[in-house]
Amino acid sequence: MLSTAALLADTPPQLLPARELMAFTLASHILLVPFGVALPFITVLMHYRALRRDDAVALQLARRWSAVMAVQFAIGVVTGTVLSFELGLLWPGMMGRWGDVFGLGFGVEAWAFFLEAILIAIYLYGWRRLKPWTHFWLAVPLPLTALMGAFGIIAANSWMNTPQGFRLDADGNPVDVDVRQSIFTPIFGPEYWHFVVAMFLTAGYVVAGVYAVGWLRGRRDRYHRLGFTLPFTVAAILTPVQFMLGDSAARAVFHKQPVKFAAMELVWKTDTHVPEYMFGRLNSDGTISGGLKIPQLDSILAGFKPSTKVTGLTSVPAADRPNAVQATIAHWAFDIMVTIGSLLILLALWYGWCWLRHRDLPRSRWFFRCAAVAGAACLVTVECGWIATEVGRQPWIVYNHMRVSEAVTDTGAGSLWAMLGVVIVVYVAVFASFLAVVLKMRTRWRIADESLVAAPPPETDTPYGPRSEPESASAGRAGGAS
Repeated sequence: MLSTAALLADTPPQLLPARELMAFTLASHILLVPFGVALPFITVLMHYRALRRDDAVALQLARRWSAVMAVQFAIGVVTGTVLSFELGLLWPGMMGRWGDVFGLGFGVEAWAFFLEAILIAIYLYGWRRLKPWTHFWLAVPLPLTALMGAFGIIAANSWMNTPQGFRLDADGNPVDVDVRQSIFTPIFGPEYWHFVVAMFLTAGYVVAGVYAVGWLRGRRDRYHRLGFTLPFTVAAILTPVQFMLGDSAARAVFHKQPVKFAAMELVWKTDTHVPEYMFGRLNSDGTISGGLKIPQLDSILAGFKPSTKVTGLTSVPAADRPNAVQATIAHWAFDIMVTIGSLLILLALWYGWCWLRHRDLPRSRWFFRCAAVAGAACLVTVECGWIATEVGRQPWIVYNHMRVSEAVTDTGAGSLWAMLGVVIVVYVAVFASFLAVVLKMRTRWRIADESLVAAPPPETDTPYGPRSEPESASAGRAGGAS
């Protein structure tokens, strides 16, 4: 605590509120990112199944998911725009000095956002106005634009973690920018694929969890079965893939950001045969309190053998590394992410075993209870992944080139605290509105399903073709004809 207080005393007073404001807005926005990146793919996949098999229930699910996708996109516009402004307003030192080097990533993300907005509008507009397969093929580029947006953001973030593609002049300013190198940094590939698969996996488990709750409440019709099976299958297939990608990303951090790796694993001194600590707390003197110690495992995980040398936090001066509190935060975030990922593998294996043996869903209520919780657990892992990435990089905003304290705005701390209060109030209102709209749509759909007569079509209006006319107009025209 004393070292933390001393560190804060040496930093600008506006640094803490600026960090808190950025952390809150980023933590809020990232909850929506899995649906912006992966829900279009899941929706289009369900749409393809509907057309391929002439499945009216699948078509109904795709149509309803597209409505949720549009609402989510609108909320993401708000939170994403706030983040864009905050980068310039809170961290002008970074954007002013380094914007020409890594700013292309944000440009790519802006183009992706623009294209995604157009394609979502076409997709929603075309449900009753376009021919079935024409409508579907116009939706196929939608997931690609989502991947393009993720490409731009991860390109910018990976550059901040492993900056390259420039040369510093005599005044320390970047010149001779190589765009290709600034985008494709050493850690870009592992970080991008780890992030993208995490988004698909999270969206799959969250969507499936909604129908798992309905299944537990006794709604075991084909609508809930199909709504659960397709997204859960996508997530279950990707779960072991994500575990391997996560291992690859952690090893990339070990090679390219050794001090961050030391913080994530609580390695104090450079050594071989380094033990692995599950959880635990790092003290300012380098000792670790609590946690589960597994001898030599950290060296084995890093280099596949106990003799692997792991760089410790003391390999750099104290001012150039995360302090004990920051290292503990990054370590806990990393361990929570790994623990949840391991449990999700067990859930995916459970599902796969039952499907291969019986070609049916597991019959245990505990399976559906776990499936209902899996979505929320995945959102926790998404938050933990970004915490480990950002906190583990401290005190650098551009790794080994610019400190966070050098990039922060000159705006007074009081104004930033007030801004944080306003943003919290606005975000609570925005997310409450989002939940209210989604719950209202769910209630309307449920009432519509319960009011159907025996063996009806799943939609009161045909999904394609012109909109049906109100009953009064139809009756009046029929009366005139008679």
